[in-house]
Amino acid sequence: MAHYALIKDALLAGKHVITEKPFTMTALEGEELVELAKLAGKRLAIVHNFQFASSTQRLIRDLENDEIGTVRSVVAFQWGNPLRRLPVWYEDLPGGLFFDESPHLLYLVRRLAPGPLRLVNVDSCPSTSGKNTPASVDASFRTEVNGKEIPVTVSCRFEAPLSEWHVAVLGDKAVGMVDVFRDIYLKLPNDGLHLASTVLRTSWRATAMHWFQHFINGPLHFAGRLLYGNQTIFQRFAAAIDNGHEAKDVSGEDALAVLKMQLAIIEAIDPGRDSPAQA
Repeated sequence: MAHYALIKDALLAGKHVITEKPFTMTALEGEELVELAKLAGKRLAIVHNFQFASSTQRLIRDLENDEIGTVRSVVAFQWGNPLRRLPVWYEDLPGGLFFDESPHLLYLVRRLAPGPLRLVNVDSCPSTSGKNTPASVDASFRTEVNGKEIPVTVSCRFEAPLSEWHVAVLGDKAVGMVDVFRDIYLKLPNDGLHLASTVLRTSWRATAMHWFQHFINGPLHFAGRLLYGNQTIFQRFAAAIDNGHEAKDVSGEDALAVLKMQLAIIEAIDPGRDSPAQA
């Protein structure tokens, strides 16, 4: 809730600014800060870090090298265990924990989708325990590939027994899947006729790739040294300060675009509630 005032003060004091997500509470606040940074000639950046994690970068490379093939859909899902470590203030946000955590899935699908996203439907179920955070949020987007619409979906479950975040790009050659928390990437080829041999091949590849990467990343995770792309964020921020250009993929404009996606979903969940998108 303090981001807007702190960012504005820093920009007015002549400082470059990097901020955590969510960007601001309203679209108007975000627009004002982006414009203020431009007028001040300062860099404004957002910590949208998981797009630079090694797993996501491997998926992006496979997309660029046509290893996934023509994209047919992009799917992101989040399960959240309410017993895990959470900030004490999240229930005060519009949409509760959805507002705090959804930027990660939204900037990931925005980065991985082959074109601009258009929100077409939102479905939500209220909390079963009386919380502001809904039990579920499902947002459906559309984008285009070669003139044809393809689905992009974000699915959140905030009353789950496990905490898991996964993103997958489904192509006609293969599926590329990112296990966000473990920083693990799986590329599984098209299984064709879905014969017993290809089913076993998928199982073997998925299992082997999972444990091979887990042996590498697990100790780093346990030691608190699995950085999830944060080093790239700060490298891009520093480079943007040096060269005078916006930080690629993590600029104030990127922050504002993801914020507007959040607010559009929240408005669809509960039309007319304080209308944060317009406040």
